Amino acid sequence: MKKVTFKIDLCKGCGLCVSACPKKIISLDTTILNKKGYHPATITDDTKCIACAFCATVCPDVVIKVEKD
Repeated sequence: MKKVTFKIDLCKGCGLCVSACPKKIISLDTTILNKKGYHPATITDDTKCIACAFCATVCPDVVIKVEKD
């Protein structure tokens, strides 16, 4: 089982993870603002995630955690 979590309040909405995702299942959530005033990144379909961790690797603020069994 795969699990991807985002520390939403630390995300600055840079979009690097959106570009890095080979499955294109990460996007910036334009419906909310975090404590810093940014639209945070979120995963849109975790069932399609392959747990490659490209998103976590490119994140400059270590906002993303990828876990796999």
